[in-house]
Amino acid sequence: MPHYYSLGNIPHKRHTQFRKPDGGLYSEQLFSTEGFSSNYSLLYHLHAPTRILRTEEPVSVAPVAATSNILKHRSFKGFNVKPDADYLKSRKTVLFNNDVMLTLAAPTKGLTDNVFYKNADTDEVLFIHEGSGVLRTQYGRLPFGYGDYVVIPRGTIYQVEFENEHNRLFIIESFSPITPPKRYLSRYGQLLEHSPYCERDIRKPQDLETFDLQGEFLINVKKKGNLYPIWYGHHPFDVVGWDGCEYPFILSIHDFEPITGRVHQPPPVHQTFDAHNFVICSFVPRLYDYHPQSIPAPYNHSNIDSDEVLYYVDGDFMSRKHVERGMITLHPAGIPHGPHPGTVEKSIGAKETKELAVMVDTFHPLHLTNDALGIEDDAYITSWL
Repeated sequence: MPHYYSLGNIPHKRHTQFRKPDGGLYSEQLFSTEGFSSNYSLLYHLHAPTRILRTEEPVSVAPVAATSNILKHRSFKGFNVKPDADYLKSRKTVLFNNDVMLTLAAPTKGLTDNVFYKNADTDEVLFIHEGSGVLRTQYGRLPFGYGDYVVIPRGTIYQVEFENEHNRLFIIESFSPITPPKRYLSRYGQLLEHSPYCERDIRKPQDLETFDLQGEFLINVKKKGNLYPIWYGHHPFDVVGWDGCEYPFILSIHDFEPITGRVHQPPPVHQTFDAHNFVICSFVPRLYDYHPQSIPAPYNHSNIDSDEVLYYVDGDFMSRKHVERGMITLHPAGIPHGPHPGTVEKSIGAKETKELAVMVDTFHPLHLTNDALGIEDDAYITSWL
């Protein structure tokens, strides 16, 4: 997010001597995801962040496209993904292209003790469908719960702790930075009055934790689709202070304020985040259209340029039948889709919806994985008959 923030102790001027109580220098690190041409933060470490003890052979975690490539509408039962005690192994990518990966996870445990994770390939958005806990990073702690978008810039070293074993995550991995849509921002970076959320809704890291611990600390680094085990000689959360505009944050879907009108509004009014070649949208409880002849159900529309993915969270959906929590629908580019039979008439006169869903529209086709085919509802294609 393009908003300056600071925690802990930092020197008066950047790139100047900043000394410990014993006279030694703190180690300064510039953190940025787009070289020196975009937002960054400066972190001050007790130890140089380059003290690697050893590395091990990588393991491929890159998604593999399934052979099924039939052009049709699809539905997947996300809650059929089985729980796994290993946070990293629990992540099952179901749809992907060169811009984004869409992943389901049901971890029963997080990453704790001396084990950490760093995704050096993509920014991550962890949508918390079930469960609660704390994201721990070099920037501080971020408590999360139901309905939170946990946005983690690529390269962030983190641990995740869950309060119990019942957790369901919808993870969006972006090969470009996750930002607010430009139309929501002033030319100076402030969220404007017409934006469906504002700076007050954004939760920033708190309670900076500084560990001065020597030993062996495993950081699993994801790069180019491989997971590299790298052992460091000190605890990575040894930061005494930092400042800047690049850091993890949380926005709750429950703080997204819907935009409504006299007639049915198009999908861009639901946009929450922007990225290169895809967008993230939030469908939240809202009043229906108030024109006396309005039809609240969405009109049929043709996806010529984009694949539309809906992840259903909670509530009733007036345009769909037999919706389940955790269900994913894929309506691919090239063929039209719209409300199920009978739902248009049924929607007339309705005053509000309690639906809650996350939508991802991509502008390049998505590939399916075998994990997706394993949870597919084959009957979905005939649900419009």
